[in-house]
Amino acid sequence: MLLKQATLLFLWTYFTFSQGLATHEKEALDGTGGLSPTVVRSNKVLILGGGVAGIIAARTLHEQGIDDFLILEARAELGGRLQSTSFGTGNTTVELGANWIQGTQTGDGPINPILTLARKHGLKDQPSNFYESMSKQTLLFWARSILIGSTETFDKTGEVDFLDVFNASVDAFERLTEYSGERLSKNWIDLTAESTYNLLGYDPHNDAHALASEYFNFDWEYAQKPDQSSAIATSRNSNFTYNVEGGGFSDDNLLSIDHRGFKMFIQKEAATFLQAKQLRLKTVVKSIHWSSSGVIAVLEDGSSFSADYAICTFSLGVLKNDDVEFVPRLPAFKAEAIATMTMGTYTKIFLQFPRKFWFNTEFALYADPERGRYPVWQSLDHEGFMPGSGIIFATVTGDFSQRIEAMSDAEVKAECLRVLQSMYPNITIPAPMDFKFARWFSDPLFRGSYSNWPPSFVSQHHDNLRANVERLYFAGEATSQDYYGYLHGAYFEGVDIAKIVTKCIRGKGCVELQSYGEIKNTVPY
Repeated sequence: MLLKQATLLFLWTYFTFSQGLATHEKEALDGTGGLSPTVVRSNKVLILGGGVAGIIAARTLHEQGIDDFLILEARAELGGRLQSTSFGTGNTTVELGANWIQGTQTGDGPINPILTLARKHGLKDQPSNFYESMSKQTLLFWARSILIGSTETFDKTGEVDFLDVFNASVDAFERLTEYSGERLSKNWIDLTAESTYNLLGYDPHNDAHALASEYFNFDWEYAQKPDQSSAIATSRNSNFTYNVEGGGFSDDNLLSIDHRGFKMFIQKEAATFLQAKQLRLKTVVKSIHWSSSGVIAVLEDGSSFSADYAICTFSLGVLKNDDVEFVPRLPAFKAEAIATMTMGTYTKIFLQFPRKFWFNTEFALYADPERGRYPVWQSLDHEGFMPGSGIIFATVTGDFSQRIEAMSDAEVKAECLRVLQSMYPNITIPAPMDFKFARWFSDPLFRGSYSNWPPSFVSQHHDNLRANVERLYFAGEATSQDYYGYLHGAYFEGVDIAKIVTKCIRGKGCVELQSYGEIKNTVPY
């Protein structure tokens, strides 16, 4: 009798479950996956996270003929760290997270896949020249007959010209990448970027102008300081994106100024293949149970989803902070890799004023006696960007980002206004009409902005970071050896890991990714 009742219950559940899917297959992507939260659903593949890596992994599975997958995304929309918001009295769209396509294409050489998607979906962007804007006294745009005045650099006394110091810092970073590349080719031991600078005769000491210039060339890109960063990994990372001779795309950067937000390119790409039943938004995973037979994701409401395989695209910051529990605990080799790789924080602080009173170039550099204190300022109220918007933003990174996240908005705003007053001592700085910044380090869905490679982290560590444990795989910008920290790193990893999982599903050789149980010194201390 009990067996008969159980069979009838199963058939009824299967019928209603199947009917629900048939209905939702015809709907737009509403993020419900066609299910109530309490239903346990089994798929071939679970994709944990709906950022660039997760969406591209899903698209890759689809292209390989595998559509039995489900994306679980904690936020109310796809995009991950691509986050935009409406800001100011004009409801201008600004980017709280990723903002640039970094490295584009040179001639018919390799093209950045993010650029390919941006062009496919009509993203509006603008060239953003990090270095010419700083290092050239005058930029003349002949096509528009617009003369843009000299780039302005500042310190606590106001405007002061230290472009010669800035250019020396640019040259020092180029020498760092060249020399570190030589060390890599000779299989020499890694150094910190700071040690390499010093070895090459570059040392900013306590000179505020030199420290601000170094910051712009290093911290502003890697979200951590030179003494926290691997020189060899930094060299590889820079060359594979920007150095055409080293296999990179180009030294160009494009800033998204699209009113739909930078996230639109990945959301529109998802809409080209994703079905309603393949996506659940507002779905927070609290624990991941993994074994040789499959993976189960348990949500914060207690419901769960199971699959034969899973691809975890959660940020390195989430993995480091134990925001998600792994059952059983991840093996020691994996835990060590996660603990050793670092997560940087990159914070853009937006202010809107009733009128523009600042520099007429894209960037300005402020040299404070305290290194990293509101050093980089970028104007969106600028020809070709968002003229008339009255918007300017400062960028802080690393430890200073964590510092301001412990402060109130009012306190951070007051500090920004004091810096602007130092930059322009002869004018009265008006009260801003709007103010906003994201707290990436405190956000339990991210715990930072993007990864950085520390000097204690060796290539075997990175193999372990990327390695699967049984049927649980990992993908994201942090698992990219050459492109960590970049959107295109997340893209490439989404493709690669999805192809590996495809081979497993099809029984064409499910090979364990390279890992090392122990990482030892080549010689004893």
